Amino acid sequence: MSNLENFKYIVLLVIFASPIAFSIEVLEVKILNSYSITKEFPGKLLPLEQSKLAFEIPGKIKKINVDVGDSVSKNQILAKLDDREALAKLNQAKASYDLSNQVLERFEDLRQQGHISIQDLDKAKSDFIIAESQYEFYKVKLEQTNLISPFKGVIQNRFLDTGTVINSGIPILEIIDSNFVEAHISVPVIYLEDMNLGEEYSFTFDGRKVAAIFSKLAPMSPGGSDSRLAIFRFSEFFNPGSIANLQLKIFKEARGTWVPLRSLSQSEQGLWGIYTINDESVVVRDLVEIIYFEDEYAYVNGTLNNGDLVVLGGAAKIIEGKKIN
Repeated sequence: MSNLENFKYIVLLVIFASPIAFSIEVLEVKILNSYSITKEFPGKLLPLEQSKLAFEIPGKIKKINVDVGDSVSKNQILAKLDDREALAKLNQAKASYDLSNQVLERFEDLRQQGHISIQDLDKAKSDFIIAESQYEFYKVKLEQTNLISPFKGVIQNRFLDTGTVINSGIPILEIIDSNFVEAHISVPVIYLEDMNLGEEYSFTFDGRKVAAIFSKLAPMSPGGSDSRLAIFRFSEFFNPGSIANLQLKIFKEARGTWVPLRSLSQSEQGLWGIYTINDESVVVRDLVEIIYFEDEYAYVNGTLNNGDLVVLGGAAKIIEGKKIN
């Protein structure tokens, strides 16, 4: 925001009753119906998804297919355990399953012919169900000897090497999402009232402007502060860990004008005095209320009108009631 756009500076040569003349700086007031708040909030870029990957079962690492910096696709096999034991148990379970299935089919035929009892058929059915569940169990165990990428991403870390004997749950690789990143920004609650989920907001990153969607808002304030964590999602990928700056611009409807803080003097009941020169060239003291201030300027509302000339130095530069020649 450039508050100077609302002002027209004028330098006047002032002569009172004495022959001594001096100059003062005034500005011409421009009344507005709204004002804007511009704030910058830094935030860290984080991947949308980030996971440390581990095998669900213990074993010896047979092969790691990727390294740090490699791009991987979803469901890609990233590493393998020695699967000889799991494969042997699966083959054994498959044989038991096939045999129990054949026995069940034979017993169903015999039962139809009345050669076996219902109890014998029920026992064959039970054996088949057990063998089937064992077969399915060892198929899962064989699948668990593969470490699968849960999403498209980039390998961020590699913790172990081929040949290492591990327990289940020990991290092998770390992967980050390579499609999108999020900016986590701590935003004061007073500004969140004018922000809307799902809308685009402007950021500066690496010397250029980019847009991000306001996607989430943390339900609680961290540590009892007056700020909440706002999460913005970018539609393109940037380097995680970098800093992006939210350029927040909020418009507020309120009649008033921008004046320099140095033109104001404190008055009573929360109001402020400001000196102007009216149409009759007489110095007048107006009362205004500060609605918002930023840097060296305040947005005020009061008895000021378009075209009024505000004295920048206030009472230090002018005398109330005097007429300027």
